[in-house]
Amino acid sequence: MSAFSQVAEYSAKHPKPADITFEYGTAGFRTIGVTLESTVFRAGLLAALRSQSKQGQVIGVMITASHNHERDNGVKLVDPMGEMLQQSWESYCTDIANAGSDDQVVDILSYIVEKEGIDLSVRAKVAYARDTRPSGPLLQKALEDGLAALDVDAANFGIVTTPQLHYFVRCLNTANSTSPYGEPTEAGYNKKYGQAFLRLVEGKPLPSTLHIDAANGVGAPQVLKLAEAIGSPYFNIDVQNSDTATLGKLNIDCGADHVKSNQRPPAGTTLVPGERYCSFDGDADRIVYYYSDDNGVFHLLDGDKISTLVATYLRDLVTAAGISDLQVGVVQTAYANGSSTSYIKDTLRLPTVFAKTGVKNLHHEAEKMSIGAYFEANGHGTVLFNPSAVAKLQAARPESPAQADAINRLWTLRDLINESVGDAMSDMLLVETILICKGWTLEQWDAAYTDLPNCLLKVVVNDRSIFKTTDAEQQLTSPPGLQNVVNSLVAKFSKGRSFVRPSGTEDAVRVYAEAASRSECDQLAYAVAGAVFDMAGGRGERPAEFL
Repeated sequence: MSAFSQVAEYSAKHPKPADITFEYGTAGFRTIGVTLESTVFRAGLLAALRSQSKQGQVIGVMITASHNHERDNGVKLVDPMGEMLQQSWESYCTDIANAGSDDQVVDILSYIVEKEGIDLSVRAKVAYARDTRPSGPLLQKALEDGLAALDVDAANFGIVTTPQLHYFVRCLNTANSTSPYGEPTEAGYNKKYGQAFLRLVEGKPLPSTLHIDAANGVGAPQVLKLAEAIGSPYFNIDVQNSDTATLGKLNIDCGADHVKSNQRPPAGTTLVPGERYCSFDGDADRIVYYYSDDNGVFHLLDGDKISTLVATYLRDLVTAAGISDLQVGVVQTAYANGSSTSYIKDTLRLPTVFAKTGVKNLHHEAEKMSIGAYFEANGHGTVLFNPSAVAKLQAARPESPAQADAINRLWTLRDLINESVGDAMSDMLLVETILICKGWTLEQWDAAYTDLPNCLLKVVVNDRSIFKTTDAEQQLTSPPGLQNVVNSLVAKFSKGRSFVRPSGTEDAVRVYAEAASRSECDQLAYAVAGAVFDMAGGRGERPAEFL
């Protein structure tokens, strides 16, 4: 009996929409939720083969669309250590999602088995979960059919945050190792991170209340469970935008993406000077902080600010520990504010590298560092301790109580950080730990450096595929001559910087610009956007000249 004998029968229950082409990108598949039924079914099939290719290790499947509108949904696969799916398998996901018939689905599965040399006698294991979106139950049923078609050992973790699912996968695959990552349950997650937090802040002055905007997403119930598990005034929170039951509220006028993009607090939130605020996105893998000064001016502490705060604290601990050959590094994207990059290089004197947009790209670069901190400007990021750093910490022999304390804090920080993926709740505890230990307000944190005014525009074009980039997407190699025009425009503005990169999801390009003043920044952004429109087949209205 063929291993795929039931696939066509199950596949027929989830036909592919005829007029849609799907593409597996940095965040997996993501589009209108109700159109993804066939795609999620087929993702279940791929997860089974991926598990078998990894000798039966658990593969994760998360149904979510993160910060997108509630009508959207998506699905992504999680590799054994909780990391993003290996890039070479992304094309398999795209191919099978676009298969035109049930028989073609089977043919693609057979091709992958042969190409990857997969032993189909290995028992496949998959862990899956979803967020709170209304299309979630439909897509979960499709996924379960995909897993049933290949008789997979499946574990349903219910409605949890995306980072929690990544954590569960890593825990399951390290359970029998010499270094188990943790207990693969919600209670285990809360215990691991909550206890590490308390060990680090014990004896320090108590912080003020932290107001959390949970984007009306899955982070709302989960952060309340975390607070209950911590059970301490060191984690005194007020959760806002926590309505996961009312349709139409998820990510609307709230959440990390709204705050970052609009440079203002969630709708209905009046910021009180001196109080502390943060926002998650809909699946709780991003976080940004913000506050109001005494003049009522809004201040954002985004992923760049988080990255510099974390890197500073780690650098100081490494120095205090006396481990001279342990190096902290920072990974950024082209969207990082130029002031943050200058601060890391010139003030902190830490190595920094640039990676292409997308956390999987930053993650790979951070793995090359002893201790690598990476955060996209949108607030998605984490810290990685590579094996060499772990070995150096293990080998360290403190010569004073201060060195012993610093080494112990580095070990405990590692327990506080979700190394598998960016995690709003883990990152929140990390930021809170540093602020409590330093005795800092948000305003004191913000004072380290001042962001340059920046602007992000979208230009709709006939064909985004003609845009080719190099140098971590900071320079265009195509269309010919456009980069020279961008360079000439940038040269006209004090502290000017601009780059153009194609969208990963639509026929459009993104134009980023920054300069010494808001007026100059806007002038530069619209000038570059106009050049893109004129030289590269812009559609619709030409970006208006800045007045």
